[in-house]
Amino acid sequence: MSGSRDYPESIAAPGRIEPVPRRIRAVLAGEVVLDTTRALYVWEWTNYPQYYIPLADVAPGVLVDEHHVQQLRRGPAQRHGLRVGDVERPGVARVHVEGSADGLVGTVRFDWAALDSWYEEDEEVFVHPRNPYARVDALRSTRPVRIELDGVVLADSPSPVMVFETGLPTRYYVDRTAVRFEHLEPSTTVTACPYKGRTSAYWSVRIGDTLHQDLAWAYDFPTRALQPIAGMVAFYNEKVDVVLGGERLDRPVTHFSR
Repeated sequence: MSGSRDYPESIAAPGRIEPVPRRIRAVLAGEVVLDTTRALYVWEWTNYPQYYIPLADVAPGVLVDEHHVQQLRRGPAQRHGLRVGDVERPGVARVHVEGSADGLVGTVRFDWAALDSWYEEDEEVFVHPRNPYARVDALRSTRPVRIELDGVVLADSPSPVMVFETGLPTRYYVDRTAVRFEHLEPSTTVTACPYKGRTSAYWSVRIGDTLHQDLAWAYDFPTRALQPIAGMVAFYNEKVDVVLGGERLDRPVTHFSR
């Protein structure tokens, strides 16, 4: 059936609040804006949580009160900006005040992109916090995989690395020697993933006169947990045809997550 799902969904419902056992830090303009071992995970939607930071663990003087109270789903919050030296980020922090959900009063929710970098312990984390209920496993397989588009073979591998990530379709990473690069054109696109790191390469696919933008990518220097995919190439299942072990798979519901 087209669009069928063959992978497990995420399990945390929006509104769930849990303690973060990891030290969380964030940096702006070379200064540490927050440093805490008391952060909270708050699920604003199912797939992953956000960090809520105790106000006492935010560096003094970096929050700029904008004197505006917002009524949010988890209760009232005072809107703040960030200022570090000459760098200003207006409206990017919300301090939860009396009337907010249990446990959130006196915590700050920062817009992720307002900070230059975030760290769990001493490892940088990209895009959003990692979901503690999600697994991401990279497993070598001897199930052969073939990637096609409009009848043209783009890659053919006897031993892919399969990446199984909770809530997302399986991704099939193949050695570069298995990719038919005559159909690929380099792209300047760079993306990041909380679990894998930052991409080192992207490619579009040209079939005849048609250019299919940004269908393949690679992580040359992934996080330690995903080292098996280092230097390998994956394609968006949603946009190509995947033949696994001789069986043509249905294209999954659109996700477009690397």
